[in-house]
Amino acid sequence: MLSRLLYGAGTAYPVRHTPFASLKDWSFRCRWICVVVIGMVAPMVNAMEPPIPQSALKLGSEFAKPEIRAMQADEFANPGMLWVTRGERLWSEPAAGGKSCAGCHADAAVSMKGVATRYPRLDTGAARVVNLSGRINLCRERNQAAQPLEQESQDLLALTAYVTYQSRGMPMNVTIDGHNAGDFERGRERFYRRMGQMNLACAHCHDQNWGRTLLNDTISQGHGTGWPGYRLEWQTFGSLQRRLRACYSGLRAEMPPYDARELVELELFLAWRANGLPIESPGVRR
Repeated sequence: MLSRLLYGAGTAYPVRHTPFASLKDWSFRCRWICVVVIGMVAPMVNAMEPPIPQSALKLGSEFAKPEIRAMQADEFANPGMLWVTRGERLWSEPAAGGKSCAGCHADAAVSMKGVATRYPRLDTGAARVVNLSGRINLCRERNQAAQPLEQESQDLLALTAYVTYQSRGMPMNVTIDGHNAGDFERGRERFYRRMGQMNLACAHCHDQNWGRTLLNDTISQGHGTGWPGYRLEWQTFGSLQRRLRACYSGLRAEMPPYDARELVELELFLAWRANGLPIESPGVRR
């Protein structure tokens, strides 16, 4: 491509004669090469810039109706607090191997403070990126001699909610480095990829049309800071992966199973995209 710009189409070598007109043509071609190279490099330079500027980031609750925001803010009215309370009880209960979470980590309000802001992240023992629920299950297997809890089970949701609650109000702080860059890139590619019979990408709603109305709802920016959370439509508590799967269903796309690698990768991209926003789980959504 560059040789065609330098020497012209069909020319495999530099032109020998250099009249003044040719020098001007050479200069013109060189300027075009600069444009092409800058066009190739610019996306790489901007690759780590969030699609929504930090100053424009908004929590999911900011797009909810006032009565739903009020329900989330009131810990006595927020139904998600039932799962947080259940998680607090499970934290101190011994698992099948006789050890409890508190036996190693003591007071969750101290030991778990800020933990949720850094997930998903690489687990070196498992050699893969895991979300917070995945890390809880790995801890059960390694340190409690217990079976992993079933995905989307009430106990796993409760423990995840309780640990996440210890970081409520703290800003997301997910780091992308050489250990998780591949997962991050695949998650980002999936966010911008058209899917399903609707032939739409996540970005069409949550990057390009947030703030607009769809079916009497205001489209949010798609951040995961309110999850796990309570969704009134479900009449129960659920994980971010359940919410993502609901979007897959809406797009008429092939549904990935819980804890599928593509869902964790998408969670990683969403977490990075929300860096700086405070965790508000347990959230309440329509």
